[in-house]
Amino acid sequence: MTDIKSMLPEELAAWLKGLGEPAFRAGQIFRWFYRGAASFDEMTDLSKALREKLAREAILSPPEVARKQVSAQDGTIKYLWRLADGNCVESVLMRYQHGNTVCISCQVGCRMGCAFCASTIAGKVRDLTPAEMLDQVLFTQLDSGAPVSNIVLMGIGEPLDNFDTVMRFLELVNHPDGLNIGMRHISLSTCGLAEQIDKLAGYRLQLTLSVSLHAPDDETRSRIMPVNRAVGVERLLDSCRRYFQTTGRRISYEYALIDGVNDADWQADLLARRLRGMPAHVNLIGLNEVEESPLRPSRRMAAFQKRLEDRGVTVTVRRKLGSDIDASCGQLRRRAMREAERKI
Repeated sequence: MTDIKSMLPEELAAWLKGLGEPAFRAGQIFRWFYRGAASFDEMTDLSKALREKLAREAILSPPEVARKQVSAQDGTIKYLWRLADGNCVESVLMRYQHGNTVCISCQVGCRMGCAFCASTIAGKVRDLTPAEMLDQVLFTQLDSGAPVSNIVLMGIGEPLDNFDTVMRFLELVNHPDGLNIGMRHISLSTCGLAEQIDKLAGYRLQLTLSVSLHAPDDETRSRIMPVNRAVGVERLLDSCRRYFQTTGRRISYEYALIDGVNDADWQADLLARRLRGMPAHVNLIGLNEVEESPLRPSRRMAAFQKRLEDRGVTVTVRRKLGSDIDASCGQLRRRAMREAERKI
């Protein structure tokens, strides 16, 4: 069975030609995907014979809503999607004045091991396919009735650890016959895979790159983010400088403030020195507590922000959405896994 939803139109046309079908059918089928067709039977401008042939030869397996939680505070919607193999991933729909943003997952689980993240507790199960990433956007729109104008790759998984799939997903959502969402409306968040950042720079995409930094020194960062043991802050920031020089796109640095770990004055000072001379934006984040983790939110958010600003760093504090519905990465999936374990 062929995953034709992960194909670009020209690839789909070539595949159809191999089945003895005319190439123009590819455009029809491709457009049906982006209308949210959940089966080939819904593609009513195709002959019954072709629909039956597609059902025999190709995979079309939309996700099921395993759980859905709607915030009473701000209307944020958290989805737990059940995939065809029974695994689950999360998406979050966030409503802003400038439009609706969907945060999607790129892997089932994660192998990066960040101490503050629920996504990585059970490790990585597998990569998602481009179609499985795309379906999170399409079926979030369909279920919520809210058109998506912005996409954030900041859910479960490390996007640059599933590089080729993510690149194909970006081509699909950017395609004029698909969702036609421009690269400047897409953000990609990475924990800092330096070689992959260099590789991404070569594509010269105009998306927003967000780097989860979370500490300016190797000792602290390696303790809370094991990926740093192989990379190091200095090497990571060198890749970030090259990325900016190649793409012209300013990088956003994510910094979750953790009480007594990365919120000291000297760490704010070091962070400012590290970023000096490089167009950068620091996004301070109030830590979301994870049941299995001893880490707690910092009580020094305002002081840390002021210290950075006094040293010339552009800083914002991320607005916290969906705090009443487990909206942070991996929390809803982790809760479902714990409940399943208790039933065994």
